[in-house]
Amino acid sequence: MKGVSIILLFLILYPSLMYAQAITDTTLAEATLPNCIRYGLEHQPAIRASMVDEEITETTIRNKLADWYPQLNLTANYQYYLKMPVSIFPDFTNPTGPKREIQTGVRNYSTPQLALTQTIFNRDVLLASRTARDVRLQARQTTTAGKIDVTAAISKAFYDVLLTRQQIQVLEETITRLDRSLKDAFYQYQSGVADKTDYKRATISLNNAKAGRKAAQEQLAARYAYLKQQMGYPAEQPLQLSFDTAHMEGAIAFDTLQKVRYESRIEYQQMQTRQQLLQANVKYNQWSYIPTLSAFGYYNLVYQNDEFSKLYSHSFPNSYIGLQLAWPLFQGSKRLWNIRQANLQLKRNEYEITDLKNTINTQYSQAMATYKSNLSDFYTQKENLELASDVYNTLQLQYKAGVKTYLEVIIAETDLHTTQLNYYNSLYQLLSSKIDVEKALGTLSY
Repeated sequence: MKGVSIILLFLILYPSLMYAQAITDTTLAEATLPNCIRYGLEHQPAIRASMVDEEITETTIRNKLADWYPQLNLTANYQYYLKMPVSIFPDFTNPTGPKREIQTGVRNYSTPQLALTQTIFNRDVLLASRTARDVRLQARQTTTAGKIDVTAAISKAFYDVLLTRQQIQVLEETITRLDRSLKDAFYQYQSGVADKTDYKRATISLNNAKAGRKAAQEQLAARYAYLKQQMGYPAEQPLQLSFDTAHMEGAIAFDTLQKVRYESRIEYQQMQTRQQLLQANVKYNQWSYIPTLSAFGYYNLVYQNDEFSKLYSHSFPNSYIGLQLAWPLFQGSKRLWNIRQANLQLKRNEYEITDLKNTINTQYSQAMATYKSNLSDFYTQKENLELASDVYNTLQLQYKAGVKTYLEVIIAETDLHTTQLNYYNSLYQLLSSKIDVEKALGTLSY
């Protein structure tokens, strides 16, 4: 009875256990940036499709290479003569006389045939065997390029969400300060120390801050949706990002003295692989002057009889082996033009590689210039934030003491609000530009 109870309990809990497992497989408990990237590389539809393309490439290669193996085929046929064939033979009783027309053969024929062929040289099969490694590499490089793009897209989308969340947090703090200032202005108005102007200004600033918060909240939902799209994350599942601003500030450092290495860029690697495949294509067309050669062997069972019921009562087997040589001698200069076309494609790819090098240099120069500019702006905004915070706190105390006007407090509040937004915006712009530099250098880690 105890064993039965355990089994029943397992059956009851099994659906919930499976559901919990499904949730674990499709959601993130801790959505840090590395975890989001890792999730995207596993679930992003474009990456999954690219990996399927790798499998398709592998099956195509194996399909082509299968032609190197012996090919064994079994065929069988049956035929019935409605009108018997006629052969003409000399009259052996009268050799000088006219020849005689004689019906030959039987009504029913059946010929099962077992055929074995082996390719010895064929340029199609030779091309498949020599380019298999490069074709596999090309498929993997396509997946790698997709992973790099997904990593960059997820990182930037992640930073966009964080920027919007920080903007909302800044607006929340601004609303708290303005609400406190509004109460101070209202109390001073009631006590006759100030007129309605300060109170109205405080109300206007508070309303503007609340409107900004609402707009940022709406924008946050859109940016979350975009991040989920880049990750391949279920739209209906919640995604709570986990981050440390202090740690992110420490990640802004970058060695700006690094030099461009073309070999590190996946685009350059793809062009190199394409170059090798085009070189193989040139050889493939040159091989068209070499004859194809194959070996074959056939075993035939011939059944023949005038009566269908006795057709398979006796067989007349035969078998033979041989070699087949196919050598096209003249094709109207077609082979020459194919070789020329293959060489031109190879030459064109060399020009594309040169153009890619120039593009990589330009991308790196632009990305590095943007990064350095954003780095300078970040340090400026960080200093401005400290200054604006000190100014606001000082003026707030002086206003309460009746030394400063409320207009000066509002200006200081606006400056603090602006510098806070500028600081976080510069931080995430800097992190995004760092991604562009790493991508330009070919060092973006995924």
